[in-house]
Amino acid sequence: MKLRSALLAATMLALPFAASAQPVTGLYVGAGAGISITQQEKVKNLSFPTLAPLRSGLSTSGNLDGSTGFAGVVSVGWGFGNGLRAEIEGNYRYNHISGASGFGTSNLNAGTNEQKFGAMANVLYDFNGLSPWIVPYVGAGAGYLGIAEKYHFYNTTGISVGTTTFVPGALSVAGKNTQGSFAYQAILGAAFPLYQILPGLALTTEYRFLGTTGNRSYNGVASISNASGTILASTGSRVQLGPTYNHAVLIGLRYNFGVAPPPPPAPAPIPAAAPARSYLVFFDWDKATLTDRARQIIKEAADNSTKVQYTRIEVNGYTDTSGTPRYNQGLSIRRAQAVAAELVRDGVPRNAISIQGFGDTHLLVPTGPGVREPQNRRVEIIIR
Repeated sequence: MKLRSALLAATMLALPFAASAQPVTGLYVGAGAGISITQQEKVKNLSFPTLAPLRSGLSTSGNLDGSTGFAGVVSVGWGFGNGLRAEIEGNYRYNHISGASGFGTSNLNAGTNEQKFGAMANVLYDFNGLSPWIVPYVGAGAGYLGIAEKYHFYNTTGISVGTTTFVPGALSVAGKNTQGSFAYQAILGAAFPLYQILPGLALTTEYRFLGTTGNRSYNGVASISNASGTILASTGSRVQLGPTYNHAVLIGLRYNFGVAPPPPPAPAPIPAAAPARSYLVFFDWDKATLTDRARQIIKEAADNSTKVQYTRIEVNGYTDTSGTPRYNQGLSIRRAQAVAAELVRDGVPRNAISIQGFGDTHLLVPTGPGVREPQNRRVEIIIR
């Protein structure tokens, strides 16, 4: 009984998790936010023509440093019920880059605000059935991004022209515009069903790697200023950037529409009261002595009384109709007393036993008067 109760309790506790870990089926929406980490980005070329009074142009290359910023995604998709999902995603990433390296003798530094936004088509697969409370998944996607750059390159050391020295920062290459690029991504995530809060709702955690292909070119303005900040000359400039690589760690929510809560668990059945156990001991005609078979039956009744919880043990004696009613009443009591004494010898407490004689009433086999019927010469032991 204890084991059955423990199994029932465990099943009821696990039911919410098991229900919520069902495969995503039909329409769902999701959203997530977290951190965006850019890798070092290659500046393939920064150039501008002759810029008086420098009397020379510039063509150089280097790297923009990596940075940590913000990332956010929203998605709408369809689950096929077998672990496979397809979705359309809108995404946004923002990173502020405040350093550059590798520009050699140009002694340039840089600062830029980089924003990526666009749409991706993803295919994902959920590994259902591994655990009732977590569903890992993997995915891949491709799409198109707009990448907006607001950049500023500047000299970190003074520039001398003849007898004039231009202070650090006097040379400025700045621009602000947007270029598009094909993009691809890989997704590794896990969903934690929140069935207790709302059927179909899940908490998600994800890692996303995003990359772009090809180069992007941005037009801007190169200028040079004197020590007081007055611009002496300016000209057009061009910055060519290579592919960008981004890592994002996101936390979000996903909701699968149309997931109905399972029916509430059926209440635990109330155990039925244990039925009374009864034993029949038969006697020879006009006898109240116990046979060997009778003692076996009484012993079995005594042993079984220790295996159940009982309130009393009834010992009821009966006779057939072959004697007078008065005689039969006394004989039925003697038979009941013989059985009760044997029960006590087999370990049943005497105060737990009640004795009654019913004579030739309550016949097991209905007969007329004066009939010697063996089935009616009996004592019934009832364990209640």
